[in-house]
Amino acid sequence: MSETPKTTPSFNPPGLACRILGSPLARIPVLGFILQMMMGLNTDVMTSYGGQPVKSIQHIVALAIAGFAVYRAYAFFIERRSVSELALPGLGRELGIGLLVGTGLYAACELILMALGIYRINGLNPLSYMLPAIASALSSGVYEELLFRGVVYRSVETWFGSWAALVVSSLVFGLTHLINPQGTLEGSLFIAVEAGILLAAAFMLTRRLWLGIGFHVSWNYTQSAIFSSIVSGNEAAQGLVRSTVKGPDYLTGGSFGVESSLLALFLCTTAGIFMLVMAVQRGKIVPPMWKRPIQ
Repeated sequence: MSETPKTTPSFNPPGLACRILGSPLARIPVLGFILQMMMGLNTDVMTSYGGQPVKSIQHIVALAIAGFAVYRAYAFFIERRSVSELALPGLGRELGIGLLVGTGLYAACELILMALGIYRINGLNPLSYMLPAIASALSSGVYEELLFRGVVYRSVETWFGSWAALVVSSLVFGLTHLINPQGTLEGSLFIAVEAGILLAAAFMLTRRLWLGIGFHVSWNYTQSAIFSSIVSGNEAAQGLVRSTVKGPDYLTGGSFGVESSLLALFLCTTAGIFMLVMAVQRGKIVPPMWKRPIQ
């Protein structure tokens, strides 16, 4: 008895509307706008359930799932492609590594500040103080990676290659932090360099979003829920540790938070460059379209 030959999934040629909407030029404003609107819903949820962290987390998890679904649907129905950047194989390993490394990078910043006598622990709050930050960390980690790496980075890379995508996505990502309550140009540029390179490098190395989501979620969560620190120019909230911080802005980050410090700039950028070197060695860099072989 002969075996039925295996076939790979195929997509019908897209129509004119799909070709236009699926192009990098349209993908950024269209899919980007949809994800930004959904990010606004995240903010509304966290405001509405400010005193009910469990309900807030439940709603944010539901919105995160909805965000993944919208992103996948756009890729499948408009771009007519499989969503390799959200492939499930490797999810646990890459997300786990991202969570561990993101926590370690932020903790290293604070440990250095402790050793210098700048960050002082005065006591501990109940463990329940660590709960509210989960919703915010999940919201920013998931949606900002979908938007800035999934949409902006990938769209620029399609035409102009990996290095241009790194620069553009990093600058856009950093400058959007100017809208935060205590946002500063200096802090935004620090984020563009340290976090922009780190998160883009995570995508370049793995070609998936999970590692960057892990970095993003754990950095923000550790910063707020454990060390009670300012997150990217937002208002600080009490987490596990009661502390006082007194030292020069170039080490503490001032009103913007540790992201605007030389410590974060050095540690995160070093980690990002390390991954960039690995990406180059493994042949993961996409050249601009005019340097690609004609198929």
